[in-house]
Amino acid sequence: MNIKTLRADFPILSREVYGKPLVYLDNGATTQKPTCVLKTIEKFYNQINSNIHRGVHRLSDESTQEYENAREVVRKFLNARKTSEIIFTSGTTASINLVAYSFGEVFVNQDDEVIVTEMEHHSNIVPWQLLCERKGAKLKVLPFNDAGELELDKLPELITPKTRIITVTHVSNTLGTVNPIAEIVRIAHSHNIPVLVDGAQGVKHGIVDVQEIDADFYAFSGHKIYGPTGIGVLYGKEEWLERMVPWQGGGDMISTVTFEKTTYNELPFKFEAGTANYIGAAGLASALEYYMNFGREKATAYEDELLKYATKRLKEIDGLTIYGNATKKAAIVSFLLKDIHPYDTGMILDKMGIAVRTGNHCTQPVIDHYRIDGTVRASFAFYNTFEEIDILVDALAKVKEMFG
Repeated sequence: MNIKTLRADFPILSREVYGKPLVYLDNGATTQKPTCVLKTIEKFYNQINSNIHRGVHRLSDESTQEYENAREVVRKFLNARKTSEIIFTSGTTASINLVAYSFGEVFVNQDDEVIVTEMEHHSNIVPWQLLCERKGAKLKVLPFNDAGELELDKLPELITPKTRIITVTHVSNTLGTVNPIAEIVRIAHSHNIPVLVDGAQGVKHGIVDVQEIDADFYAFSGHKIYGPTGIGVLYGKEEWLERMVPWQGGGDMISTVTFEKTTYNELPFKFEAGTANYIGAAGLASALEYYMNFGREKATAYEDELLKYATKRLKEIDGLTIYGNATKKAAIVSFLLKDIHPYDTGMILDKMGIAVRTGNHCTQPVIDHYRIDGTVRASFAFYNTFEEIDILVDALAKVKEMFG
């Protein structure tokens, strides 16, 4: 592929930071946006903008059509059966909170159990803790080993007749581990237990086919996959969504309202209260179409090559430790330079024009597992280059020199 042509699609990549070319290696936190997404958003505000589902005039009709077209693009992207299984939210966190509340209200009771894993993002831990506290249920944790792989053989012994749901990240945002989702779902379904998958990082690692992996819920954020912020998706199997109660009340999610009783709208609108982020949805659709047109398998294969090269180069640095060495990894590398705090490393790299993430990455249990304070995380996208990895490695050598 022509990397220069590709990078030209992302205007921000041509800027400088502190007089140096930007080396953006913080894609796990958010990805940059191609020109087509920016143009979609600008066109919407300039030519179409009007509230959806509520007007008979031309602008409202066009806006509604764009919104529902976006839902179809997401359905195709995930290979869901129906658009009614695609719910727009503000992001992965909102999607998980929706399920934790709406599923939990109906199916989780006193002394029931919810299983999470040790490598989850806080947004796939805290909502379930809140549910368990509210319902008097128990949170159980599937551990991972020091290589960063889930100890899957322990899952069957964690499952009991009181297990109501299992929730797991597709790809760890700290370790890069690609979890065996289809196998986890198979084990769970053999006990008639549904599975929610946090796909915030996994959605851009190869092709996600929700029918193939058979997940009951799959959540992701637009900004992690070259789309706008403030828009996300919850995929849910129709049979679960129909039985769940609404998460929020307001406009659009109702069928009829009286002071005596309210009845709810059909799917997916039952879970989309208030004015939707319809412009964000259009921007997300543009991003997904851009990504699909480029080729998801091609993008993932290139990122895998970046990961291999980065891992090889980083291991050449004396005193550098990589955390997360699973057999199957996405393009994420978390590391520490011996005796140098990750914040110090990150701030110095910033002055060299290199953007990385430092800290616990909203995965404090993962950091606690290794008994460290945090890591430096470099996360790659298909617009990154091997030369940028070389720049990172050279900069880390300078960091070591500065700290003696």
